Amino acid sequence: MIPLAHDFTGTTVLVFGGGPVGARKARRFAREADVLVVSPVFADGDFGTAELIRAAPDPADVDDWLERAEPALVVAATDDEAVNNAVAAAARGRGILRNRADRAGDREPGSVVVPATVRDDPVIVSIATGGTAPALSKYLRQELEETLSGAGAMATLCGQLRTELKARNVDPRRRHELVTGVVNSPDVWTALRTGTSNCAQVIEDVLDAELPAGGDRQ
Repeated sequence: MIPLAHDFTGTTVLVFGGGPVGARKARRFAREADVLVVSPVFADGDFGTAELIRAAPDPADVDDWLERAEPALVVAATDDEAVNNAVAAAARGRGILRNRADRAGDREPGSVVVPATVRDDPVIVSIATGGTAPALSKYLRQELEETLSGAGAMATLCGQLRTELKARNVDPRRRHELVTGVVNSPDVWTALRTGTSNCAQVIEDVLDAELPAGGDRQ
């Protein structure tokens, strides 16, 4: 499998199954998509902003649900293998991405694995084991959470710094050197993580050092 990042903004994700797994999937995709969860019962828990539809879909009805919802992704997360089989088959027939929560490994073409994710927006790091070792994915996610602390602020800083240097007509090679220097600076990482400095201050410090007289460099 090749990992990809997919923007679900403005799309629909259809989840079959209202148990804890369905709730977890719903929360994940509700960050961007309009999520519909179809189930006869719903577990106590957080489904995010998903719309909960109380219904017990029969395998023969699954294709009708897909036709009505027109989802970008379908999640099969019920405890009924016949329903999950029907969800996967109907989605495959319509060329829709599908995630089957009751299967690990040996996934068919067009299937999607939802990885463990560490976020410090806009930085996103995902971990997948091909569905073979969820416990390992969880362990690695916890290990990375501390490592990635401040990465979101660093990404924002780099973007703003590149824009400012470009506006000052700093040579592209020199821009790359300056941004790389910021990324590799332990002091900057510490400042961002502890809040002792912000992006604007770091940019100002870099510009003062690079353009002490306020002039532009070609």
